[in-house]
Amino acid sequence: MSEVVLYDYWRSSASYRLRIALNLAAIPYTSIPVDLTKGEQRSPDHLARNPQGLVPVLKIDGLQLTQSLAILDYLDQTRGLDLLPTDPAARARAQALAHAIAVDIHPVCNLQVARHATALTGGAEGMPGDWMKHFIRPGLMAFETMLAGFEQSPFCTGSTPGLADICLMPQIYNARRWEVKLSDMPRILSVEAACSELPAFAAAHPDACAPAG
Repeated sequence: MSEVVLYDYWRSSASYRLRIALNLAAIPYTSIPVDLTKGEQRSPDHLARNPQGLVPVLKIDGLQLTQSLAILDYLDQTRGLDLLPTDPAARARAQALAHAIAVDIHPVCNLQVARHATALTGGAEGMPGDWMKHFIRPGLMAFETMLAGFEQSPFCTGSTPGLADICLMPQIYNARRWEVKLSDMPRILSVEAACSELPAFAAAHPDACAPAG
C-alpha cells in the first residue's frame, strides 16, 4: 500500500477533522505541514495539489483528495468507520448536525475571513475576536438545541463517534481559543468529555500537533 500523506495545518479545523478520522481508522500517515500564517497554501506546489489553496489535502489509495467532508465520506465508505447511520432519515438528521458546524459556522469563522473583516473595519478594537464570538456562540447554541433530538450515549448521536463528533471537536477548540462561553451547553460539554477520552481524538488535538519551538 502506498504511503498516506496528509497536507495539513495544526490549527486548521478541517485538517483536525481528518486527523481524527485517520486515527479512528488506524491509518498511519505522514503529516506535511502547510503553514497558513506564512502563506504556504498559496505556493505553486500547494496550488498544484489543491487549486483552492486550502488544507487539508490527503494522498491515499493512489488518489489526491481535497475538501474535508468529501474525504471523510471516502474514508467512511472505504474503511467502514460507520460515521453515519444507514437509515436515510437518521442519516439526514446526523448529517444536519455535522453540517451545522462544517457548512455554517466554520466557513464564516475561518481565520482568513475574520482577518478580512478586521481589515475592512480598519482594525476595530476587539476584532477578530468579536467576529468569532458573534458567529460561534449562536451556532453552537443551535447545535446544543439540535442535540436534544439525540441521545448522547455518550457521543452526539449514539455509542460510537460519528461525523457530528468529528466536526464538533475542532469547533470547540476554536470556541475555547476565542473565549466563547460554553458553560450553558451541557450536551456539548458531555460529548466533548467523551471524545477527549478517546486516543484517536486526543492525538489529533492541535496541542498534540503543534510545531515544536
